[in-house]
Amino acid sequence: MTAMMMERGAMGMNMGMGGMASGAAMPTTPQWMMVPRCTITMEKCDGGMRMICKCDDATTASMMQNLCTMMAGGMCSCCMMMNGMMMCCCNMAMAMCKCEPTADGVMMTCTSGDPECCKMIQACCDCMTAMMKSGCVCCVCMNGMPVCCSC
Repeated sequence: MTAMMMERGAMGMNMGMGGMASGAAMPTTPQWMMVPRCTITMEKCDGGMRMICKCDDATTASMMQNLCTMMAGGMCSCCMMMNGMMMCCCNMAMAMCKCEPTADGVMMTCTSGDPECCKMIQACCDCMTAMMKSGCVCCVCMNGMPVCCSC
């Protein structure tokens, strides 16, 4: 299977007074979207970290590349999930993230010129790598939009 169904949850939900969702804006049915499945590897690099997302087939790779192109320039985040529950979310707000297409997917590089921010990015890399080794699924998002999930 090369795609994963994910519920979009409260994305784009209209918030009324007091932070409560207004009844008119509540969706009556769940909103689902297909998210490309891939193999994600993470590694530290100079100034931050690198994520390499590889897909098994060309169609899935193309879908992921198109999603990344559409969301380019936005904040990258990684949600670590286990049994449908978020275990950890690493927001790369302190990093400059760029996404480059590869032959079978994409390579995302998140770096910072600030040494302290670099330490935070690399600590996130260590944490996420350990969580994936322990069985978590990684969902990579750009601007809050899932662009790929590990299988």
